[in-house]
Amino acid sequence: MPLTHALPDELRALLPDALQALAEPVALGKGQVLFAQGAPPLALFYVVHGEVVLERAGLQGQTVVLQRVRHGLIAEASMQSRRYHCAGRVTLAGLAVRLPMPALTLALQGDVAFALRWIGMLNQEVRRLRAQTERLALKGVESRLLHLIETEGDAGALDIGSGLKVLAAQLCVTHEALYRTVARLEAAGLVARGGGWLRLVRR
Repeated sequence: MPLTHALPDELRALLPDALQALAEPVALGKGQVLFAQGAPPLALFYVVHGEVVLERAGLQGQTVVLQRVRHGLIAEASMQSRRYHCAGRVTLAGLAVRLPMPALTLALQGDVAFALRWIGMLNQEVRRLRAQTERLALKGVESRLLHLIETEGDAGALDIGSGLKVLAAQLCVTHEALYRTVARLEAAGLVARGGGWLRLVRR
């Protein structure tokens, strides 16, 4: 069904009218797989609210979380590939917008203004990934956690609606180590936790 009336403002500003008309709502159910690793890329998704993690099977059989998205585009890295590079799994129920990949590709090829807007969006993603690389180079769970709150939080507050276990995978640490770190920071009065958020306590 048409979703043009309900598109988030940032998506409406990004997409040309023809693509907005093709946007479809997708209800996100916890545990749902939006797309599987290795499957042909048929669509790109925009998370309106909820949470989707991009994950890949590691060489030792473990699951590696590549990205955690609560608001924004996912699967754009597979646009010029024959297969999705990873799987998209819902970890927090919500709503997404589905955009057909063939129509999106044609629009980028034929609309210069849209292509430039798309490049601007990708530049923002590059900056986010650079911050992630910097974070994973830090030693210690505390340093990584505080860096994440500072760089991806909103005014020192980070939404952790899907829980600390998913957050631990994003930080590439064990969830036990993250639980201990959060408890220690809370006891020291440096971090407050509640209502699905982690907040830095300003002194």
